[in-house]
Amino acid sequence: MGNYKSIHKFGRDEIIINKSRFIGTACPVETEEEALDFIDKIKKEFKDATHNVYAYVIGENSNIQRFSDDGEPSGTAGMPVLNVIMQENLKNVAVVVTRYFGGVLLGAGGLVRAYTKCCKIALESGIIVDKVLFYDVSFKIDYTLLGKMENELLKNNFIVTDKVYEDQVLFKLIVEKENLERIGALLGEISSGKTQISLGQAAYYSIKNGKLIV
Repeated sequence: MGNYKSIHKFGRDEIIINKSRFIGTACPVETEEEALDFIDKIKKEFKDATHNVYAYVIGENSNIQRFSDDGEPSGTAGMPVLNVIMQENLKNVAVVVTRYFGGVLLGAGGLVRAYTKCCKIALESGIIVDKVLFYDVSFKIDYTLLGKMENELLKNNFIVTDKVYEDQVLFKLIVEKENLERIGALLGEISSGKTQISLGQAAYYSIKNGKLIV
């Protein structure tokens, strides 16, 4: 799976519309099983609610898409929540919008607007990010090269996750696949070919406005 948009973490927010309380809860998920477990958990948390509407999108091509109106009029709840996820081009995310009915009917248009807005604030609470595939990279250099190495890494926007000061300086970075050759060449140039990178596992990290979110 290539890079994609999703949310960084569990998020929750709520609004009151014409005395009805809407609680939006969003969660990043990797599989349909995770999505269903999350939905079940929220339903149990708000088991006294009037409705627990949900939608989720999973897969590289958004091939798994599911939604439920949970008793609301057809097309006024689950589909609007799904539409928000799709319009934001998000993948691997599930959203549950819980409603406590306040006694005032909202009408079909009002329901669509309410569920749409509540889904949006739930996703915003979870922080919409780019999920980017990075490889763990590490290498050691002599202390005499420390300053130059730090300057070059900073200048080239490489992300350093840790530095360990031993007999040499151990650098730990995360590097995108297309930049692996560049970091190897940079290291070879600075160390005069005396050290090489050690390539570790690949994992997705959250990037927001070009910066790593941890």
